[in-house]
Amino acid sequence: MCIGLIGGMDRLERYYVREADRFDIQLKVFNQWERNLSKKINSLDALILFTDKVSHMAKKEAMDVARGNQIPIFLHHSSGVSTLRKCLELIKNRKKGE
Repeated sequence: MCIGLIGGMDRLERYYVREADRFDIQLKVFNQWERNLSKKINSLDALILFTDKVSHMAKKEAMDVARGNQIPIFLHHSSGVSTLRKCLELIKNRKKGE
């Protein structure tokens, strides 16, 4: 399973990836807007957006792509590791239920 994380703090990136590894999830972290962001996120299984640390342009582009490709979106204002952990638990439980 591959999940994208947009936003968050640069200094926490390694902790984000480590936490995702505990759930056997491949995490792609985008701390800031990048060129061709839409191409990079259109094949993800889910998208987590930390809204406190992301530009409006990156948020809008990510939301448009996710909606167009029916990718589940999780929006959170907080960008801590515990917030990511809660999102990953929710995503993992959803996948089990399918």
